[in-house]
Amino acid sequence: MEGNPWRTLSSTPVYDNPWISVTEHRVIKPSGGEGIYGVVHFKNRAIGVLPLDGEGCTWLVGQYRYTLNSYSWEIPEGGGRLDEEPLAAAQRELKEETGMEADEWREILRMHLSNSVTDELAIVYLARGLRMGMAQPEDTEQLQVRRVPFEEAYRMVCTGEITDAISVAAILRAQLMLQNGDL
Repeated sequence: MEGNPWRTLSSTPVYDNPWISVTEHRVIKPSGGEGIYGVVHFKNRAIGVLPLDGEGCTWLVGQYRYTLNSYSWEIPEGGGRLDEEPLAAAQRELKEETGMEADEWREILRMHLSNSVTDELAIVYLARGLRMGMAQPEDTEQLQVRRVPFEEAYRMVCTGEITDAISVAAILRAQLMLQNGDL
C-alpha cells in the first residue's frame, strides 16, 4: 500500500517567482480516472525557532500576515535557502526577528506543511542560552516581540490565539518534551 498509485501524464509550469513555483499535473488518479493536480513548490525551507530561557519563558513574534488578512502571533520563523544549512538559517532568523543569539541549539521537529498542496518542509529548533541583541527585521516585516511564560504560549495554542502551523507544532512538541522530562 505504500507504492505510488498516481500516474503523471504531463506537467505544465503555470507560475514562478523567487519563492514559489506552481505546476499543474495531468494525472491518472488512484481510482483510475483522469484529473489534474496542482503542486506549489517552495524554493526555501520553513525554519522555526522556539527560544526558551532559564526562567521558562519564550519569545513570540507578532506580525500582520498579508495572506490571512489578520495579525498573527508566532515563534520566530522564516525561510532558509535549500543550499543553506538549516541550523545557520535558524540562527539568522532568531537574530533578525528578535535580536537574540543562543549558545545551545537542538532540532526538535520536522514536518511537511499542507502536504496535499505543497512540498514545503519545516524544521524547528529549540534555542537556549539566549543573549539579547538588536533585531534586524526584513523590509516585509513590521514585528512586535513579546516575552511570555512558556505556559502562556501553550495556553495561546490551546485557545486558538496562535494558529500558525509551525508555532502550534513547536509549542505542542516542547510541551510534550517538558512533560516527559526531555527538556
